[in-house]
Amino acid sequence: MDKQLFSDHLASISKRYDAILDDCGFDTLNVFSGAPSVQFLDDNYYPFRVNPQFKALVPVTDNPHSWVIYRRGQKPKLLFYRPVDFWHYVPPAPQTFWSDEYDIELLSKPDEAKAFLSGENAAFIGETSKMEGWDIGQRNPQHLIDRLHWARAYKTPYEFACLREANRIAVGAHKAAEEAFRSGASEFEINLAYMNAAGQGENQMPYGNIVGLNEHGAILHYTHLSTQRLSENERRSFLIDAGADCHGYCADITRSYAYSDGEFADLITAMHEKEQKLVAGLIPGTSYVELHRDCHHKIGQLLQQFGVIKTSPESAVESGLTGTFMPHGLGHFLGLQVHDVGGHQTTPEGGTTPPPAEFPFLRTTRTIEENQVFTIEPGLYFIHSLLSELKESQLADEVNWDKVEKLRPYGGVRIEDNLIVHKDRVENMTRDCY
Repeated sequence: MDKQLFSDHLASISKRYDAILDDCGFDTLNVFSGAPSVQFLDDNYYPFRVNPQFKALVPVTDNPHSWVIYRRGQKPKLLFYRPVDFWHYVPPAPQTFWSDEYDIELLSKPDEAKAFLSGENAAFIGETSKMEGWDIGQRNPQHLIDRLHWARAYKTPYEFACLREANRIAVGAHKAAEEAFRSGASEFEINLAYMNAAGQGENQMPYGNIVGLNEHGAILHYTHLSTQRLSENERRSFLIDAGADCHGYCADITRSYAYSDGEFADLITAMHEKEQKLVAGLIPGTSYVELHRDCHHKIGQLLQQFGVIKTSPESAVESGLTGTFMPHGLGHFLGLQVHDVGGHQTTPEGGTTPPPAEFPFLRTTRTIEENQVFTIEPGLYFIHSLLSELKESQLADEVNWDKVEKLRPYGGVRIEDNLIVHKDRVENMTRDCY
């Protein structure tokens, strides 16, 4: 990564942090990376995930017991944990593109951090279970966290570069996964092919990979990963939702495939076309909620086009019928977290703008603005539990159940890209890598 790009990024977010700390009445921000947790009744640890507010300040994603001490108008200090340990890997002292931007102190024991920390006019962000008796300032003040979350929606050029690279890695892995699917690999084997191509293990992936064959594509967060291989006659469809990491920033991409030509392959092609029209709707100043509503109209059009419903798309949206076939939201903010923060926030000071009652799982209700990063991920599924409810409802007669049964064995289709909203265009980071 370019050293100057990161230096400019840190200068930009330092101005942001200075203003936020001033507004909130703090001079110092103490941010803890986190500590590993021991599994219940065991001596092994749960996989460690760094505090996202820590990696917002420094590109360290895998080192516990570390700190960033940020004081207004000063060079940030990084307390970097390097224990004396012959059991585990000990990371080297940072010497990379970002290290000159910090005053770095090395810790051999977690408690050594106390000598550098002060609670005077300070705020602390992190897990508090290990911090009893520590003088670290006001703990997780909500008015400060709200402002930090709101500001994270606006990305810098360095953050764009990280997100583009995460997409480049993920797209290469998606291509490997498709090849594995077409060669007859099991879900478990496809996932291995994905991680091998990405060069990232499951603990480095930003979320658990969703790898579903046939009916499993209808399970929205399917991560079971069967080891069973399917014969060529049994292979019908494949849905993969998987990402990658670059310096803590996430890719989140979904693709669906048909094993052979036919109606389901045509549905996938049609979904790609609808998805691209929705991507074009990411226009600064417009409502993400209305874009989600437009998505439901497009799903209604597909349901009518492929003979799944007997009513009009408009009627299907109005009655809630489309919600059976697309129960999730259109997408979400993307950045340091897969479902990045602040999507329902009303103002920088806080408050919540919930999604409309008819779209309860929509993760973003903000106005679309320049320099924001979104996913767009329309889907159409044949989910057993939701279809069973629909069949017992007053809307049952509006559905062509013979067509539902024909398509049910394919599970479903979802297409997801990662987008940067610029002033005059939308940058599709995902498709730029294909």
